[in-house]
Amino acid sequence: MFAAVLLIPPQLRSQTDPFAGRWDITVTPPDNQPYPDWMELVDKGGKLEVRVQPRAGSVHPVLNAKMDGKHLTLGVSRGTTWELEVTGGQLTGVQKAGDAVTGRIAGVRAPELKRAFPKAWTNPEPLLNGKDLTGWEAFPAGAANNWVMEDGVLLNKEHGANLKTTRKFSDFKLHIEYNCPEDGNSGIYLRGRDEIQVAYEKAGVNDKLHDMGAIYGYLAAAVELPRKPGQWESFDVTLVGRYLTIIRDGVKTVDNREIPGISGGALDANEGEPGPFYLQGDHTGGMKYRNITVSIPK
Repeated sequence: MFAAVLLIPPQLRSQTDPFAGRWDITVTPPDNQPYPDWMELVDKGGKLEVRVQPRAGSVHPVLNAKMDGKHLTLGVSRGTTWELEVTGGQLTGVQKAGDAVTGRIAGVRAPELKRAFPKAWTNPEPLLNGKDLTGWEAFPAGAANNWVMEDGVLLNKEHGANLKTTRKFSDFKLHIEYNCPEDGNSGIYLRGRDEIQVAYEKAGVNDKLHDMGAIYGYLAAAVELPRKPGQWESFDVTLVGRYLTIIRDGVKTVDNREIPGISGGALDANEGEPGPFYLQGDHTGGMKYRNITVSIPK
């Protein structure tokens, strides 16, 4: 997912140091409705590699970059640039479309989130009561809420609002069962920021980084399992800090891998804070979920 976008002469390499690493970013457009982004910059012996996670879609390499003194300009997408500086460990700058400023940029270094694995966990607690949506709320405001409980199953009748827990979680073990129809597309967001892809789109539409069970754009499943559209399947997910394990239908598909940054559609860029689980409902209808339980460290 990286691309070499700029060769830096040795005398200028030290100027990249303030930018090097991962950044949790908030962009505030003129309407003052901020949204999260993310950036990672690596200087490999004078070869600058940068990737960004925009508001939506997938993490991707920047189109081009220019270092001018302590100022960094990135072409983050066609027609959109970031002009950045680092002062006192804080990332600041502006987002532009052509010459027009379309947002103010503020960033902080992403936390490492290296934590010891818990010695014990609480007993699994259900997050669905089987009767109604108590403990969950639809968002964003104004979107049609098409989520209902039917016979103990959480069903999204058609595309519309997303659904999130009212509680927030840090480290956890999650069990969730899902039934994804043919051509269905949803996602399970961990802490409201990291998406496990849940989709059975047509063969060849998605690569392994964007297919069923991937952390969207970042981590592909290590094992490819048979497609089961319209059938019940399960994920057992353990997340401690940034380190993730996924067991899908009893098969370990992600083994203690580090999640580098937030996914498109994240609620915020505050990676060090607890967050809710959320289910994507704004792509397609027909998605079903049941038997959602969580355990947390004792």
